[in-house]
Amino acid sequence: MTPAAEVGLRRILAVVDLLMDAVIDAVDEETLVPVLLPLLLGAVPGDSIVWSPHAGSAKRPFTVPAGLLSQDVRDAFDREAAADSLVLHTTVGPGTPMRRSTLQTRREFHALAAYPDVYRPLGAEQQLAMSFPAGRADEPPRRVCVAVSRDGSDFSDDDVATAALLRSRLTRVLTRLAPALPAPPPVTRRESAVLALLARGLTNQQIAHRLAISPRTVDKHLEHVYAKLRVGSRVEAANAWLTRDAVAARAVR
Repeated sequence: MTPAAEVGLRRILAVVDLLMDAVIDAVDEETLVPVLLPLLLGAVPGDSIVWSPHAGSAKRPFTVPAGLLSQDVRDAFDREAAADSLVLHTTVGPGTPMRRSTLQTRREFHALAAYPDVYRPLGAEQQLAMSFPAGRADEPPRRVCVAVSRDGSDFSDDDVATAALLRSRLTRVLTRLAPALPAPPPVTRRESAVLALLARGLTNQQIAHRLAISPRTVDKHLEHVYAKLRVGSRVEAANAWLTRDAVAARAVR
């Protein structure tokens, strides 16, 4: 290992220790993020950091310094984000740590419609951004985006490596802190009967005939059980019901 690599490794390990100290006592994301952001900004040095709790959402992000983004800047960002390759990488792409300079030249960056209204006022000439899954705090599963900016030299390979290591740990931490989904309401006896016949491959018409109900009533029962089982199709519902029965049978043994 080269001396530069050793320095980078020591830096990364020190950052991870600080991060773990910050999250040990965290009980929710709201209390964690204000403590966490200065640590991240120290780990990946920059002038500012933006933490967006929901990728692509208009919800107000957390920032250091506080109040970094005025409403005018946020409105301009929302208008122009779809044309920004770094934003697309973090919101709908893989979200791995990425320097803006890897995706576009300085000329291309300055040609963005968002540059004069968003990035230049922030002094964000250099950026390193990433995103990561953050548990099921709501539906659908969300992704957090983080962007570090600075007005100086570009981010180094060590900065990218540090961000990658932090990314995996942040995913685990936020998944642990995410509120659990509420338990679904129980399946009724009639819904159970519909599911049992569905799992045997019967059509709605056949299920209706067997249970002496109308096909429309079968449709309504299936609509309810899709929501309860959190599925979106007949096949998924049948598989979920068969899996549930198998788990129950093993528990009885």
